[in-house]
Amino acid sequence: MTIEKGRPWGAPGRLSGDGTVARTDSEARRILEEAYRAKVDPPQIGILGGDLGRTVGARADESRLRSDDAVELPMDLGEVLVDGRMHRFVAHLVARRSWWFGPVVAAMNAQWIGRWDVAPKSHPNDGLLDVLDGNPSVDDRLKARGRLRTGTHVPHPAIRVRRVEAVQFTFERPMKIWLDGELIGTATDLSVRVRPDAWSAVV
Repeated sequence: MTIEKGRPWGAPGRLSGDGTVARTDSEARRILEEAYRAKVDPPQIGILGGDLGRTVGARADESRLRSDDAVELPMDLGEVLVDGRMHRFVAHLVARRSWWFGPVVAAMNAQWIGRWDVAPKSHPNDGLLDVLDGNPSVDDRLKARGRLRTGTHVPHPAIRVRRVEAVQFTFERPMKIWLDGELIGTATDLSVRVRPDAWSAVV
């Protein structure tokens, strides 16, 4: 069940013996992709770092994951159909040709992209993705870059912000598609959705 206002999120729980550990967002994504391709239940994943890890307060301490201090959290998963092929992401999707020109799209299941507080209200278990898209001027991008570290780049008239279960994009020209920091290719059509409570993380 996705998080509800006024109720605690997660419960005390150690990483199980058949659980696995991910130090980055891309490692967690690959673990989940392999499970879905094999048509098996996703394993429990101990999170040690990455933008999702920062969002949920993970610590770079593997011994904690198997201690009484560990907490198990239900997590949503982003899914995207990229020109007809399904991919998944744990933290974020970014579609762009450049940070400095052309449209930019970010679908966030985490709050952070590196040092940037891109989606201050994003929560990885609310059943929604925080989607930002726009094509600001270079001057506006320079201003926004300075505000991204504090999450004060929005609201902005050139940046649309939505909290959605699903969204579609069609681009005039192919865009580079990044999932959890990895470039997976280019696309002109994206169908993005969230799968609530898709896997369990331990922090």
